[in-house]
Amino acid sequence: MEINEAKFVVSNSDYKLCPNTPMVEVAFIGRSNVGKSSLINMLCNNKKLAKTSSTPGKTQLINHFLISDSWHLVDLPGYGYAKVSKKMRAVFHKMINDYLEKREQLVNTFVLIDSRIKPQQIDIDFLCHLGEQGIPFSIIFTKCDKLKPREVEKNVAAFEDKMFQFWEELPPMFQTSAEKKDGKKEVLNYIEAILEQ
Repeated sequence: MEINEAKFVVSNSDYKLCPNTPMVEVAFIGRSNVGKSSLINMLCNNKKLAKTSSTPGKTQLINHFLISDSWHLVDLPGYGYAKVSKKMRAVFHKMINDYLEKREQLVNTFVLIDSRIKPQQIDIDFLCHLGEQGIPFSIIFTKCDKLKPREVEKNVAAFEDKMFQFWEELPPMFQTSAEKKDGKKEVLNYIEAILEQ
């Protein structure tokens, strides 16, 4: 699959206000500064689609993008919450969980993990929560061009080992680079396979 048309539709703070259509949705989420906006822009062939920023936590709403007039890509706020108040963290937490747990159009959530760092408990906890709620998800390791391939493999293996402490079977995993467009074909082909189901 190749994305030739992607356009912003709407931003919301409540899943009930999201587009009222039968179109399926594929969501992207990760900790602040994981490179989510850059990855979305790379997948959609549009450098200006999702707003990128050097300041973590730029995404603070549920953002819907219409892809090829056939499905929605959903850009969710990060769960690292950057530098926000305790009250705002609670607001983000509820907004994200309500969407993930109650949005019937959602068919897959891509959880983005920074390939450069060791497994973080916050990521493991989030993935376990998705599993407990029966929310289908896949994992995308980002910024894989920032390390030598051997180091990436080492960090991915460490993450897999950590997950095997809680899971018998691991979800689909992808290694990507927004700059070099590595992993683009694999992720888009996977989305296409999901949409065909």
